[in-house]
Amino acid sequence: MLPPFGWHAIITTWQFAPVVTGLSVAAAAAYLWGVVRVGRRHPARPWPAWRTGMFLGGLAVVVVATQSGIGAYDDVLFWDHMVQHLMLLMVAPVLLIFGQPVTLLLHASRNPLHTWAKRVVRSRVISFLTWPVFGFVAYAAAVTAAHLTGIANLVESNQLLHNAEHAGFLIIGYLFFLPIIGSEPIRWRLSYPVRFFILVLAMPIDTFTGLILSYGNAGTPGVSAAGRPAWAPSPVADLHAGGAVMWVAGDGLMFALMMLVYLLWSMDD
Repeated sequence: MLPPFGWHAIITTWQFAPVVTGLSVAAAAAYLWGVVRVGRRHPARPWPAWRTGMFLGGLAVVVVATQSGIGAYDDVLFWDHMVQHLMLLMVAPVLLIFGQPVTLLLHASRNPLHTWAKRVVRSRVISFLTWPVFGFVAYAAAVTAAHLTGIANLVESNQLLHNAEHAGFLIIGYLFFLPIIGSEPIRWRLSYPVRFFILVLAMPIDTFTGLILSYGNAGTPGVSAAGRPAWAPSPVADLHAGGAVMWVAGDGLMFALMMLVYLLWSMDD
């Protein structure tokens, strides 16, 4: 029985996820190893501290989204579940991309690791996965399928599928935003107008998904009255709140990224 949801519950109610914790610690350790290596090899040009902060911040967002009160209540409150999705799909990937982990690996490594990393980055598989068209389709499919189809009901009853959904959101968000806001040595180099246009096309996906949920009813996927505590809102009211989160917060994040791309465009020589 969880206490009523609030800021105090978010901070004090934690659930331990050993896989998430282990992968996050391993990623942070590997990244910091690269930072130290670059600092030793190029003392005059150390790795930017702000990029390190961005990458570690992205890992922190993943941990908070899955293990803090936000993760503990994701099976109870649909709107909290939606906040978690936005953190994993739009916030954490952007921070990780700004950390430039691939570029750091290439700067810090030596052969044969350096040559292997370059081959992987330039391989056909990675080129396809980072193809902007694939990223856009994957983003649209993830948002709509996870919230407007029967997958939303399956996730509620299957914890393994729920965890797989979290990983999928993080990976899809990274692949979608990488060619738009990233500067990694991948195949695709998009002009700023194209980057801006892709974000403009992606915004209605969040908008219409949020609107459909905001006007949903008891038969809408994701609505479940099973196991709800007395303090929780009604299932339909919870669904409408989740739709508002997707609509307002999702569009707000996408608009912020559009303004970021416009800023980078205006500063580009």
